[in-house]
Amino acid sequence: MASKPSTPQQQKLLAVLIDADNASAAMVEGLFEEIAKFGVASVKRIYGDWTQPNLGKWKQVLLDHSIQPIQQFAYTRGKNATDSALIIDAMDLLYTRRFDGFCLVSSDSDFTRLAARLREEGLTVYGFGEEKTPAPFVSACDKFIYTEILRADAAQAADEPAGNGDKGKTTAGSVPAEPAKSAAKKKPQKVPVDFIAKIIDDVNDEDGWVELGMLGQSIGKLRPAFDARLYGFKKLSDLIKGQAKRFELQVRGSSATGGEALYVRNRKAGR
Repeated sequence: MASKPSTPQQQKLLAVLIDADNASAAMVEGLFEEIAKFGVASVKRIYGDWTQPNLGKWKQVLLDHSIQPIQQFAYTRGKNATDSALIIDAMDLLYTRRFDGFCLVSSDSDFTRLAARLREEGLTVYGFGEEKTPAPFVSACDKFIYTEILRADAAQAADEPAGNGDKGKTTAGSVPAEPAKSAAKKKPQKVPVDFIAKIIDDVNDEDGWVELGMLGQSIGKLRPAFDARLYGFKKLSDLIKGQAKRFELQVRGSSATGGEALYVRNRKAGR
């Protein structure tokens, strides 16, 4: 019998589990756009006590994005039964062995152990929560995205005028920085250049260069919540280009892809 053809670039299957008590309906548009970068949202569930009026804003969002609401009554005041229901479902989904990763959407530190347990099984865990999310939960995820970024991105996309497709294009070989327009009023954080410089020193080759993708992976391992958008840039390459006094960039041809790849190294004093 002929074997099933392989699909080397097949997207990862993800289970998206949302804690309605600790997530805002306003960020859902940006949430699923972000999740699409990592894989396919094969399961989309949201947990809460839907008899409560405070969750009323979710109704239209659930319909628009085909999210399955899971009803969980609050049996005892002060006890969060929603968290328990989400955790039980996550473990059930884990043991089906059908998923490559989980997206946990909450700012609640109660999911720290769940994230760690999923990673113990070799699955990738993407966390999504507000900047108030406790550090243990952030660190327990492979990647953590602050939802304030997603809301800002969504607002920017809505406000961006049409016919702007050529903006930001450059001639071949040029690598100018392209700061992101901040739709939120919050001031961007200061770029952690010393931290980035140390990572470059740790993973560079004998000439001091490191491929940008490898740099990003190394940064993410130490700081899961690192995101160029926090510092006012669309992506890591733009952030690096914006720090020309500290870093050098070089464009090289890639034998693996046939395209171009960016390499970065620390700029030496006086160079």
